[in-house]
Amino acid sequence: MKELLRSICAPILKIFETGDEQYVYKPMSRVILLVIAILFGFLTAGIILLMNSLGAIIPLIIFGTVSLVCLIVATLGSDRAVAKIWGNR
Repeated sequence: MKELLRSICAPILKIFETGDEQYVYKPMSRVILLVIAILFGFLTAGIILLMNSLGAIIPLIIFGTVSLVCLIVATLGSDRAVAKIWGNR
């Protein structure tokens, strides 16, 4: 099942998993990334519930996209992808 989801999300994961430079991975980074995905998901849900004009469509798209990318990288991404999203420091 995980491999099927990885193949579906391959265009997103490929951005973060490419490269051969060294990276520093900390297991807590994956947990924090998952928490950020959940928080942005709540923000997106709140915008959907409170949306009363088309002016809220831009934050909806931005927060929804950030939430989705963080969720995909945190759950399906490799250690390199998680380290790369944090900036390899």
